[in-house]
Amino acid sequence: MRKIHVIGIGAGDPDHLTLQAVKAFGDTDVFFILGKGEEKVDLVALRRGMLDAHRPDGAYRVVEARDPERDRKAGGADYSPAVDDWRGRRADIYERLIAEELRAEETGAFLVWGDPALYDSTIGILEEVLARGSVEFDYAVVPGISSVSALAARHRTGLNRVARPVQITTGRRLADEGFPDGVDDVVVMLDARQAFGRFADRDDAGIYEIYWGAYIGTPDEILVSGPLAEAAPRIERLRAEARARKGWIMDTYLLRRRGDG
Repeated sequence: MRKIHVIGIGAGDPDHLTLQAVKAFGDTDVFFILGKGEEKVDLVALRRGMLDAHRPDGAYRVVEARDPERDRKAGGADYSPAVDDWRGRRADIYERLIAEELRAEETGAFLVWGDPALYDSTIGILEEVLARGSVEFDYAVVPGISSVSALAARHRTGLNRVARPVQITTGRRLADEGFPDGVDDVVVMLDARQAFGRFADRDDAGIYEIYWGAYIGTPDEILVSGPLAEAAPRIERLRAEARARKGWIMDTYLLRRRGDG
């Protein structure tokens, strides 16, 4: 039976690869890489750099495919159907890659940014492919260093305070629903809306702090932290400049509401 590794490769720093990930690299015959267009060609280059560093024997194949576009303008009731459609088209690609590019005795691998268990669709898509029944394989998941843990490390802070919870959510939910009840430490991912700005404009903006990072773990890394009212304008400016320069941005932040702990 074909075998698949789902390997978390960290937030961008080649040193974020765990020993388990390096071992899985060595056990892989075919690496599947989905590109996201010319503006993200450097993400493909980072993956290939990891392969060059940890598979110097070159005894493997790399198969690239174009990641399908997702309707990022869809919102409200249209959001979930748009995501389901995108995942279905991605499953079509995974199914074809595994069936056509991976022989029965071989092991393939998908290299996942950060950790495969945190806001990534690879596991769910592989389960969808298996449920279709047209191709058989077994798979294992190798955890990785997420942008969340890398962000906290770079800012030298913890994600939670003593005996308090921390919640990980998306920019969409923070913008639509506000701060979660009973939580004073919120990690926000996938925030194209820059939802932190709505708290910077409040009368109580002084009680919020932010720890923000973009391109974490890469040579383009940008870090900003401090009182939200002061940091928000700087983050908005740096974010706009970086997006204009590179054509894309990946950022994560911890938004903290003042309290004891």
